[in-house]
Amino acid sequence: MQAHQTLADIQHLLNEVLAAPAQWQALAPFTDTDGDLAAQVLDEAAKFVDSAVAPLQRSGDEEGCRFEAGTVTTPAGFRAAYQDFWQAGWPSLACAPEDGGQGLPAVLECVLYEWLAGANHGWTMAPGLLHGAYECLRHHGSEALKAQYLPRIASGEWLATMCLTEAHAGSDLGLVRTRGVPQADGSVRVNGSKIFISGGEHDLTDNIVHLVLARLPDAPAGPKGLSLFLVPKLLPGGERNAVVCERIEEKMGLHGSPTCVMRFDDATGWLVGQPHQGLAAMFVMMNAARLHVGLQGLGLLEAAWQKASAYAQERRQMRAPKAPGSAASTGPDPIARHPAMRRILTTQRAWIDGGRVLAYHTALQLDLAHHHADATERAAAQRWCALVTPVLKAALTDQAFHGASACLQVFGGHGYVREWGIEQVVRDARVAMIYEGTNEIQAIDLLVRKVLADGGQGLCALLASLRHGLPQDDAANARRNALADTTRALAAAAATEPELPYWVADDYLRAVALVLLEWAWARIAAAPASQGPRWAEPAEAFATWVLPEFDMRLAIIRQRLSTAAADVHRRTAPAMAAA
Repeated sequence: MQAHQTLADIQHLLNEVLAAPAQWQALAPFTDTDGDLAAQVLDEAAKFVDSAVAPLQRSGDEEGCRFEAGTVTTPAGFRAAYQDFWQAGWPSLACAPEDGGQGLPAVLECVLYEWLAGANHGWTMAPGLLHGAYECLRHHGSEALKAQYLPRIASGEWLATMCLTEAHAGSDLGLVRTRGVPQADGSVRVNGSKIFISGGEHDLTDNIVHLVLARLPDAPAGPKGLSLFLVPKLLPGGERNAVVCERIEEKMGLHGSPTCVMRFDDATGWLVGQPHQGLAAMFVMMNAARLHVGLQGLGLLEAAWQKASAYAQERRQMRAPKAPGSAASTGPDPIARHPAMRRILTTQRAWIDGGRVLAYHTALQLDLAHHHADATERAAAQRWCALVTPVLKAALTDQAFHGASACLQVFGGHGYVREWGIEQVVRDARVAMIYEGTNEIQAIDLLVRKVLADGGQGLCALLASLRHGLPQDDAANARRNALADTTRALAAAAATEPELPYWVADDYLRAVALVLLEWAWARIAAAPASQGPRWAEPAEAFATWVLPEFDMRLAIIRQRLSTAAADVHRRTAPAMAAA
């Protein structure tokens, strides 16, 4: 992916559609960050991505990481690019100035990481957890830990990992067995093994800071007994900690990123946050990571679209059907003129443009939730982030894989061979639907833990807020009302049919995503500068090829509601008759 190719579109969405500079300048930390400064930052970021990271995409995939006797060597050029990255200050864009950061709005960091993932997903896995680790340590670390580690994590001088998964405990973290035993000096000794650890060992930085979920000796069973520990590769004195990489995985994609099996053999660590409150501390990191995974989906889909669009302009095959009165072709037409290819390309464009509005708006809400002077505004922003983050993670990564596969179709047989690079995008994109909580777990998190927890009131309030500041649209309002009614019906039915929400969670998340995308496209259309075919064609594709899925998803949920109601009637009818 070429980042500079997207710069004008992104500036349009930030400035004209979202009025982002006015929003962030209303917050105390960002009053001095005007639109011109933001434009300069993004211009320089695009230059770095295109010149230093994108050229390593194919070579990193082909060379992969090498494992030997516990050490991992990343592909040629990866370490030099990462050293340039952190020394230029890119990891610290959104970190607080008092921690050595640049104190810029979160949305600028989001654009940077979207570009990095699209340019070279494997390389980007290394710094991808930095911001989450920074937020976790900043909010939950002791003063001593923050003094020792926070500036180096904020700057990116040291990279970080998130060590959750064990061979027997994937998404069910309550099964974690790794142990931390307190020592007289205030440290702990950590013992256990973790799998699927991105960047658990590498040569990009001298030190690696592992954030490890484990149990104290007196911990209760289940997820409420987990604590979080900081376990560095190198101890403060410079000696090697008892942290061992046993192997790296052979994977479908992301060959430039080492996915490690890590063993902790009486490794020295320190408690982060309160005992048995590890999940609360870790979820600060995971929520940030989930937004960034959604951005990975956008970057990967943009990369696939760029490749497919360029190929479709060059590849000539047959004569495209013409509208009445159009001049006949003298030879084969570019396949970009054929309706089947136009449908694929404009549909992906609709997802990318609408998805960017949602992701960037969410990043703005993150800053509003932290810094707005009004408590009501902070609460509304936090509600948006809590409800929309799982939607972005699931919907955008799902579209990244399936949309990239559709873009591969544009190439025909040429897409299935390595020459054009589209097959790598498809392979790399697949894992984003799995890590940081599978997309099925995102759907359950949305419907069961967040929407139904308050009887659907928060989601219905969010849906009502989508009407503000836009022209009246009866069809859009009808869809929002239908989703709100279905939400209330699910909340009522779940009281007697607790399994029901789990059956329809995926359909529900998808319906919410489509309503949000419809709002995003209404925002784009309302901007005076969103004229001409550049924005009109994907807008039409969204309305024609994407939005009709909403009715299907709602029909599935309603049918399941009807089935559940019939089941309840069958169970209760004999008792009622006897009474």
